[in-house]
Amino acid sequence: MTAPGLVVVDKPGGITSHGVVSRIRRLAGTRKVGHAGTLDPMATGVLVLGVDRATRLLGHLMLTEKRYDATIRLGVTTSTDDAEGEVVATADASRVAELTADAVREALAAFVGPIDQVPTAVSAIKVDGKRAYQRVRDGEEVELKPRRVTVHDLVVHDVRLGAEVPELTVSVRCSSGTYIRAIARDAGERLGVGGHLTSLRRTAVGPFDLGTSRTLEQLDDEYSIIPIAQAARATFPGVDLDEAEAVDVRVGRRIERELGGLSAVFAPDGEFLALYEPRDQGARPVAVFV
Repeated sequence: MTAPGLVVVDKPGGITSHGVVSRIRRLAGTRKVGHAGTLDPMATGVLVLGVDRATRLLGHLMLTEKRYDATIRLGVTTSTDDAEGEVVATADASRVAELTADAVREALAAFVGPIDQVPTAVSAIKVDGKRAYQRVRDGEEVELKPRRVTVHDLVVHDVRLGAEVPELTVSVRCSSGTYIRAIARDAGERLGVGGHLTSLRRTAVGPFDLGTSRTLEQLDDEYSIIPIAQAARATFPGVDLDEAEAVDVRVGRRIERELGGLSAVFAPDGEFLALYEPRDQGARPVAVFV
């Protein structure tokens, strides 16, 4: 039987997230593999995948924050808000030349905090049961509603305005569901010259970062998985139960425990049993994994 757990991949560019899922299905010997948040083919970096029962952890992992390094080009707007789309507008060179580094940093600072962000039209968001990007490919006009997301930190590392290709590099720490392409687009609009994303690297998903990831080539040589109990302890506050409590948890009963929030609960032998949350002056199950 395939061991349940997480596989943290450093996704290369040029492959879809589904393509990575297919590779892990082959290595794990099971079709029960899913991922916690899509990365576009152009993007690289941390992609967290669940194998077997651990796929049920993924919906909860998507509530955690993510980190990215990105490069934004100014002066050019594309149909996809990134370098893979068609150029739809190019700003006048004199307007771009008037930009200052301080103005660029001020524009980006406006996106820190809770914001209502309109996702890019070629996102994976479903509109009436169909992915937005598929509707765009089919020639449909897609208008997505703003979504509340949070950008915790946005650090501008370098602003290169005098170069032939004016661009800047940033690091972003944000809530799940934030589109870095949309930040590039909106920052360009705010500056009056347009903009798009030219590179994106996800550096962390919750507690999993590039240091815990493996390339596909490394996994081909030596397939490795983070056991589900270890993954749960790394992702959620852990609570060790006594034997009587563990019996109740195995059948999804309420337990008399004060929890600070969504927590992973474990049997006395260390087996991961369930995710519980505070409710009704005790704790009740969100998901049971045994």
